[in-house]
Amino acid sequence: MNLAVNKDTVRKALSAHAAMGLLASALLYLVCLSGTVLVLYDEWQRLEQPAAPEMAAFSAPAAQRAVGEVLELEAHGPTTTHLYVHMPTEHLPRATVTTDTNAHHANPDGSLVMPEQNGWSEFLYGLHYTLNLPALVGITIVGALGAIMLALAFTGVLAMPRIFRDAFRLNARSPGGIALADWHNRLSVWTLPFTLAIAMTGAVIGLATVTAYAIAAVSYDGNVEAVYATVFGAEAEGNPAPAPVPNVAAALDYMAAEYPDVAVTYAIVHDPLTAGQHVQIVGEHHRRLIFGEYYAFDAAGNFHGTAGMADGAMGQQAAASIYNLHFGNYGGLTVKLAYILFGLALTAVCATGTYIWLGKRRRRGIVEPRLHAAWHGVVWGAPAALAATLAARFVLGNHAPFVAIFWILLALAVVLPVARISVRQTRLPPVPA
Repeated sequence: MNLAVNKDTVRKALSAHAAMGLLASALLYLVCLSGTVLVLYDEWQRLEQPAAPEMAAFSAPAAQRAVGEVLELEAHGPTTTHLYVHMPTEHLPRATVTTDTNAHHANPDGSLVMPEQNGWSEFLYGLHYTLNLPALVGITIVGALGAIMLALAFTGVLAMPRIFRDAFRLNARSPGGIALADWHNRLSVWTLPFTLAIAMTGAVIGLATVTAYAIAAVSYDGNVEAVYATVFGAEAEGNPAPAPVPNVAAALDYMAAEYPDVAVTYAIVHDPLTAGQHVQIVGEHHRRLIFGEYYAFDAAGNFHGTAGMADGAMGQQAAASIYNLHFGNYGGLTVKLAYILFGLALTAVCATGTYIWLGKRRRRGIVEPRLHAAWHGVVWGAPAALAATLAARFVLGNHAPFVAIFWILLALAVVLPVARISVRQTRLPPVPA
């Protein structure tokens, strides 16, 4: 199939494609690389702490005991506003109780056994979500990169008017930069649906916070929580008066009796040990893309309704589906492996795009060895630095300075080759007049 696109449109699309790609190529490469590795987030946690107890199920009495023990441990520490009980799942068959300040693994009977130690996994999560920057700044930049990736995909399609006819024509052994460009184009075409899905959902996730603030300023008198309530349900009114441990077991028993086909993934206690505390159960629906539905209970375990992410407005259901679609948390190991394969291809597309741009400039007589060396440092330095942080996890322990190790090594991988070229050029003898 030959799309009817004139040469001027192709030229403008190529210019826009190169300009946007050069501007964001390094950050896009990091986001794609870290996102590909992050697909195995659950598996990395199991690798980091193999001694943590694993189980197929976690009973309601066991969950109640774990909640009580954690709240007792935190009785003399900072007040926590939320408590999360992670129920065992297929990919992470562990019971873990997390508060604002601590996290503990539990035995099958609910007794606490050891602190959670997944520092490297959390570093990787932060690298992909925020580039290890302050949360609002970092997630906004990553969201903008998702929008740029979406624009690159569209301009790339416009720049290849014979996209469908040449989809499976690969000149992998052509001379010069033609082979590299062919790999770039073919990988881009083969992964186009994946790229569009990842870019769109990444942009939505990354820009959601800024969007929520903007909507709140215009329509909700600056109340950001009211914006989120339209999707995830409203928070109950707080009451700081002291109260006993909530009845999480009653809520879990209700779910087992009334919603036996719903797989409970989390039990959440809001404002624990206060009169305003309430319980939320997150339940995963099989054969649905949504990450789950919220089931609301009071502190005594009485059911109050759902948020509507499984059967509410279409916008609600779409919003609840974005996360799983972005990370491949559906369909089991087969889908995860597919996401890794497509993610590697997308990472290669990001890497080869800048090499192609540099090659075109070189063929025009514009030789930039420093820029080429810097990009080479990004492409090979980033995975090497990531591997070094993983090694540091097992050599230095859970509290190794992962962020410093990664960014320092990456900076050295970029700066040292450039400095070497600069020194070499300054030592060259002057050209005779």
